[in-house]
Amino acid sequence: MADSVLSLDGVSLTLKGNAGDIEILKDISLSVRKGETVGLTGPSGSGKSSLLMLMGGLEKASSGRIKALGHELTLLNEDQLARFRMRHVGVVFQSFHLIPTMTALENVATPLELAGRKDAFDRALSELENVGLQDRVDHYPSQLSGGEQQRVALARASAPSPDLLLADEPTGNLDTANGAAIMEQMFGLRDRKGSTLVLVTHDSEIARLCDTTLSLHDGRLETLKATAL
Repeated sequence: MADSVLSLDGVSLTLKGNAGDIEILKDISLSVRKGETVGLTGPSGSGKSSLLMLMGGLEKASSGRIKALGHELTLLNEDQLARFRMRHVGVVFQSFHLIPTMTALENVATPLELAGRKDAFDRALSELENVGLQDRVDHYPSQLSGGEQQRVALARASAPSPDLLLADEPTGNLDTANGAAIMEQMFGLRDRKGSTLVLVTHDSEIARLCDTTLSLHDGRLETLKATAL
């Protein structure tokens, strides 16, 4: 598609295990359009998180081609992939991945500083305000609830205004109320930033909110719901 921001063509991922090679993903082809929201579903161990990592340049495919925002990720070296992620990709993990010795403000500002942003702390403060944590900016992760920690992680991912926002079970460690709040904020941030959102979820209610729903089974992909063209 002309407006595709992400495409995979015949992508496979094979990892080496103690008992030999393990096929994680098998001949995956898909295209994601600018501004689209894609939900990745499927049973545990089906390859959802691995597929998400390939999309963000956090894992390298064993074969096939991955193109994102004009870059062919399968041809980039590690330094080039790191620059691509810094400029274009935000990631929210299930387990938050906050730095425990840094405050909420520092956790959000640090990646911006590393990217050379002069307004890192001002932007970090603005993002924390957007997720309702303006009164918790000086708190450390251990002083925050699970829902608050995930909001910090969401602010950190969205602060650079990424073209591609990836979320791996963002509500998996949260109760129903906090999970719903996180998803509302994530979709709101997507709308404000104009990001393309790809998220892994076991929650059928969340999957129904997505434009396109894809299901992985034994490393193979099928479309459950597609955006009307």
